[in-house]
Amino acid sequence: MTAKRIIPCLDVRNGRVVKGVRFADLKDKGDPVELASRYEDEGADEIVFLDITASIEGRRTLFNVVKDTASVLTIPLTVGGGLRSLDDISQALSSGADKVSINTAAVEDRELISKASMEFGSQSIVVAIDAKKVEDRYLVYIRSGTTTTNLEVREWAVTAERLGAGEVLLTSIDRDGTRMGYDIELTKTVSEAINIPVIASGGAGCLRHFYEVLTLGRADAALAAGVFHDGVIRIYELKSYLKSLNVEVRL
Repeated sequence: MTAKRIIPCLDVRNGRVVKGVRFADLKDKGDPVELASRYEDEGADEIVFLDITASIEGRRTLFNVVKDTASVLTIPLTVGGGLRSLDDISQALSSGADKVSINTAAVEDRELISKASMEFGSQSIVVAIDAKKVEDRYLVYIRSGTTTTNLEVREWAVTAERLGAGEVLLTSIDRDGTRMGYDIELTKTVSEAINIPVIASGGAGCLRHFYEVLTLGRADAALAAGVFHDGVIRIYELKSYLKSLNVEVRL
């Protein structure tokens, strides 16, 4: 059985880690290098670094901050935000990222997924999907949740896999920062539709929420930010809890 992964997320704006609710009302949470180092010490399996305003501002990722963050880590680092070309992806990887996360660019230029997968290997390419429920459908949003598309999430996840994505990072905009729990229906729908790993994101508020999304939601990994930044949950205590419920994790 493959171990389930626990992944802290560093949402970065202007070189600082921030966190809000439903992608808005962002508040400062600290230095990305310090937080990344702390989370590795606590037992994180990976770190995700997202330059959350790069796409909106039409600029490239802060590669200098990526390099500084990567320098303190021995666990895998995934970097996203503003990556629009093979050159951007190459620079992220050469700055110390093990994987890259693409969202807006992947939707607007689907060939980028297949080209990047062929160039760098599918294991390096994560397609991030920001999802929001509109009436009875889950739709894909881009540009940090500010722009809707007509793409249905399940259909897009299947397409991303076919094009060469090695993993899907699935975020519920409705649950983001609310600490109400992950969207189990959304996560389960996508996890059952594809054969590549799904990282669930958006809504973690207590230990039980992680257990639910990794079992009922069938996610391969659970990502969270605020509960880790604020010290509400410590990663080593979370993993011990999951282990006690027979969820396979690396301790």
